Amino acid sequence: MRSKKLLVIGITLMLSVGAINTVYAEKSDEVTLTEAQVEEMKILQQQALENEISIISKYVEYGVFSKEKGDKIIQHIEERYQTLEENNFIPKWDRKHHKKRDN
Repeated sequence: MRSKKLLVIGITLMLSVGAINTVYAEKSDEVTLTEAQVEEMKILQQQALENEISIISKYVEYGVFSKEKGDKIIQHIEERYQTLEENNFIPKWDRKHHKKRDN
């Protein structure tokens, strides 16, 4: 029963951290952060990164994910953090998604 509660808490944390990381900044091309704001965002994003990695590591420990899958997820999380860092912690969500067309 305790492991189910931990699983639910872990999933909730993972989803909430993911939601925080994917917040869309409107007109992000026009937005710039001050050095202090960048530093604050860096600290918050590092904490989120550490929490996500801890959650995935626990899932691996509990057998929810294989070691390989856990490593792949962690690699993706770290790549997402690197992208944020390269963009001065301003999320860039302007990628075009391919949609199926009725042609």
